[in-house]
Amino acid sequence: MDNDVSAGNTTTTIVGRLALGITLLAFGLGHTDVLDGVTAADAVSLAHYVGGVALFVAGLFAFRDRDTATGTAFSALGALWFTWAVSAGGQVSDNAAGLFLLLFALVALSLTLAGGDQLGQGIHGLFFVSLLLLAIARFADNDGLGKVGGWFAVAAGAVAWYAATAALAHWPTVLPRRAAGRGVTATG
Repeated sequence: MDNDVSAGNTTTTIVGRLALGITLLAFGLGHTDVLDGVTAADAVSLAHYVGGVALFVAGLFAFRDRDTATGTAFSALGALWFTWAVSAGGQVSDNAAGLFLLLFALVALSLTLAGGDQLGQGIHGLFFVSLLLLAIARFADNDGLGKVGGWFAVAAGAVAWYAATAALAHWPTVLPRRAAGRGVTATG
């Protein structure tokens, strides 16, 4: 496998992906009900400081380094986590909560479609699906769908954690590509 870490190997990207990974894992596990007595609300402090403040600051550092894609991603996701954390516990309707999740799902979709490295697209794509499912679950008052959305957040968190750790440990960060025409035999 190729150990290409050209995309996503800066210190800012590593720190940001660690912050995002930890936050997504806590948030997602809280929605799955897999750990007795742990809910998404238990991730509020982590989401506020690690997902919100630290990720937003990592985004600002990325902008300083002229990395607009990473800066945009981390700043936007930092704003999501900060807003979610400070509004947690507030009395809002399921439709208002669903709308919040749906709007940030669109942000995650934009980040996915913007391109970048494979792991980054995977993180944002999984997070998009998570937010979309969680939004629909809130609109439909469907706890089962919310648990599935939580598992997608866990998967996104695991990919973010791997992406950061891989850059630090020099593990593979891209899937090998098959050369064009390789394995194809000519027939006469």
